[in-house]
Amino acid sequence: MRRHWNLGAKLGVIGGTLLLLALASIALTLSVTWKIEGGAAAVNEAGRLRMQTWRLAQALPQGNAQQIQGHVREYDQGIELLRSGDPSRPLVVPDDARSAEAFAQVQQGWHQLRSTWIAATLPPLDQLSRDAGALADQVDAFVSAIEEQLSRWTALLNLFQLAMMGLAIAAAVTLLYAASLFIFNPLARLQHGLAQMEGGDLGTRVEVASNDELGALSAAFNRMATTLQGLYQTLEARVIEKTAHLRVQHERLAALYEATSLVARVNTLDELARGFAQQVRRIAHADASAVRWSDEGNQRYVLLASDCLPQQLIDEELCVTPGDCHCGQPQRSAQTRVIPIQLATAGQRPNCARHGFESVISVPVRLHERLVGEIDLLYRHTATLADEDRSLLDALASHLAGAMESLRVGALQREAAVASERTLLAYELHDSIAQSLAFLKIQVQMLRDAVRRHDAAATQSVIEELDAGVRESTGDVRELLVHFRTRTNAEDITPALMATLQKFEHQTGLSTHLSVSGQGLPLPPDVQVQVLHVVQEALSNVRKHAAATQVWVEVQQAPPWRVEVRDDGSGFADQPAPDQTHVGLRIMRERAARVGACVSVDSVPGAGTCVALSFTDAVSA
Repeated sequence: MRRHWNLGAKLGVIGGTLLLLALASIALTLSVTWKIEGGAAAVNEAGRLRMQTWRLAQALPQGNAQQIQGHVREYDQGIELLRSGDPSRPLVVPDDARSAEAFAQVQQGWHQLRSTWIAATLPPLDQLSRDAGALADQVDAFVSAIEEQLSRWTALLNLFQLAMMGLAIAAAVTLLYAASLFIFNPLARLQHGLAQMEGGDLGTRVEVASNDELGALSAAFNRMATTLQGLYQTLEARVIEKTAHLRVQHERLAALYEATSLVARVNTLDELARGFAQQVRRIAHADASAVRWSDEGNQRYVLLASDCLPQQLIDEELCVTPGDCHCGQPQRSAQTRVIPIQLATAGQRPNCARHGFESVISVPVRLHERLVGEIDLLYRHTATLADEDRSLLDALASHLAGAMESLRVGALQREAAVASERTLLAYELHDSIAQSLAFLKIQVQMLRDAVRRHDAAATQSVIEELDAGVRESTGDVRELLVHFRTRTNAEDITPALMATLQKFEHQTGLSTHLSVSGQGLPLPPDVQVQVLHVVQEALSNVRKHAAATQVWVEVQQAPPWRVEVRDDGSGFADQPAPDQTHVGLRIMRERAARVGACVSVDSVPGAGTCVALSFTDAVSA
């Protein structure tokens, strides 16, 4: 397998090789230098032997044995030192052949002369001089051989030094070339590629010339360029796709907004169903749509409204039984689904197929766990239903269910309000006009009796009573109209009280005064209505029974609220029973009880009457 060298390995191999070469050169240089130094020391030692030769030759004729023995011993030590060497100095005889041969001759010459010179009989002086000269010549030859070898080593040392200089230059060049080859050139290619990419050329690529880190970086650059080129080429398609997705989301939000707006502005179920059928058909791009209502037992589906549905199909499927047709799913299995219409389906009426429809999307309308209806979308082609469309249709169906329930609750509230108003009206009629009519009935009977007796005085008296009773009944009717026409439409009840007192002044001619004090939260609208009716009832009693000239209405707004109606009339000693025909105390107390208040009546004969409406707790809007 081919080995991949990374950048560190390459630089490490080059640097290691150069380091080994440098160490080898230094080692060779040190070795040659050591040999030169050792050879120079050997030359010096050989020169000392030469001097010892002449000194020994001069000492022999003198016959001093001790001195001669000392010179011989020194000569022997010099020969031994040259033969064995001295690494500490260093001192070494070159190991070339000529130096070795010359040293051997010196050793042999000294061995021959030593035995002769230390003998008892010395040779003649001329012979001694010739022998010493011959030994000195041999030492000179030995020195010459060493010097010749030293000159060769010196030349070799110079050569090594020149080689080291060349090696240093070669190392610098090699490092620069390696850096250019492995680092600078790939970086330059990457920089050039980046410049071209910045210029808009996304098709540029960088040559991958190695398998090291920079090669991997170049390959990564090429992959990045390929990815960017692919992204740029598909950018338009992506933008179109994203725009389409945003358009779909916008349409979904617009559809939900339209549904919410429709729910907010319609007031009847028929109007809601028609508007919803039109909207859902347009949103779902259907050929026709139908909105059906289901009873609580899910026994039938009644067609509430449709859009673009043929009239014949409307007449045929105005009411559908669950399971009898494609439309009208049973509650236990109802779900949003696409139903293909088949002409020959056993047990089903293919009415939709006869009118050219091929698919139906059925959307159940649920309110919590109860199935309240169904939305049917009919297509003249094969329909499909994506998850987003399914969720949108379910959301629209949920809005429809909530709107239907709101209309039902609103109808119930209106019915309850009407029933409550009818009850109040019955109370008013019973406690005022009904009792007055009963009194008039009695007077009519008395009138018949008086006429039958031909009692003119009694007849005139009864007629006056009837006239008074009719006027009182007329006043009661007018009072009821005033009560039911007066409404509160603001947070402050003061304007309604002022309007009531103005009407009272206009009807009775009595002077009225309104006083409002304190700062508190306003009363809720339903509480204001009851307070106003209590005040009106108290004023009605003043008109009927008090014989007053002035009326005061005082309102204390600081919690708890308190409303007082006072007059300067005749007053009374004992409070009348609630069931008397001319007193509305029971009605006032019932109204007060509805809003958490109580009514009290204080009266002093000749000093007027005070009717007080007091709230037990603070009332907030």
